[in-house]
Amino acid sequence: MTTNFPSFDNESAPETLQKTLTHKVISKACQTTHDLARHLPTGTVLAFQLLSPIVTGEGNCDSSGLYLTAVLVAVCGLSCFLLCFTDTFRDKSGKVCHGIVTFRGIWVIDAPANIPPGFAERYRMQLMDFVHGFLSVLVFMVVVLFDKNTVTCFCPAPSDQIQKLLIALPILISGICSALFAVFPTKRHGIGYPLSDM
Repeated sequence: MTTNFPSFDNESAPETLQKTLTHKVISKACQTTHDLARHLPTGTVLAFQLLSPIVTGEGNCDSSGLYLTAVLVAVCGLSCFLLCFTDTFRDKSGKVCHGIVTFRGIWVIDAPANIPPGFAERYRMQLMDFVHGFLSVLVFMVVVLFDKNTVTCFCPAPSDQIQKLLIALPILISGICSALFAVFPTKRHGIGYPLSDM
């Protein structure tokens, strides 16, 4: 049994399909979602969500648990910030190399040290790296504010105003960060994020 699929004949087939406004909007939305997902500190968030119930005692933490939770939040927040200053690239043989960006260029941590200066300078640290680091910390703070164990540890009996703030603040922060990530995307492929073949 053969199935005939509709096809363009030579006369009616357009050389290039024209994108409609809907296609352009969907394409932009997909690109924005990709850029936002690329900046979310997924590894750090996973570590935080694994360790949070343990150090907080599932929300019933004492003074030592409060201290450990504060340390966990600080370490994970610092990790989110520092990962924005990493990048990856492919060498001539196609091997993926990882590095830390500096003001002079990229400092490669898993490849030979003899990298051409012109190549390394293309990866120089920029102001946008600091902006993305700050935004990544804010995104992580949204995750912290949505974690019931951590919120209960720091604020066991919140007032009505504090409860409203704990609901509204994460939504506001995530909306602002999403918009800023979409408007100011980065070209960096930090450690742990997929590297495109281009």
